Amino acid sequence: MARRFSRRIEDFVCENCGKLVEGNGYTNHCPKCLFSKHVDVNPGDREATCGGIMAPIGVEGGRKGFMITFRCEKCGHEKRNRSSENDDMNKIIELSKGYAQKRR
Repeated sequence: MARRFSRRIEDFVCENCGKLVEGNGYTNHCPKCLFSKHVDVNPGDREATCGGIMAPIGVEGGRKGFMITFRCEKCGHEKRNRSSENDDMNKIIELSKGYAQKRR
């Protein structure tokens, strides 16, 4: 089955840090703490039944910016998503340092 993207413009309160996040249709994580929520099977479909918190566990740089890897703290599912220009760059740097040390 092909992955389909469903754009949903939704605001949410981060379940990790409590920040009110204004969605733009592509927002999938908190720009303050980088945590997400396991709600999608395919981007934007809201069909995942888990509902667990997705912790940022790694970040890699590329030509189009940073890719953040998330792991669900409830079921262990992992996914990657592009960082946003609104993301806390200090958190991305902190995450990249920890990820680099784990890969050694």
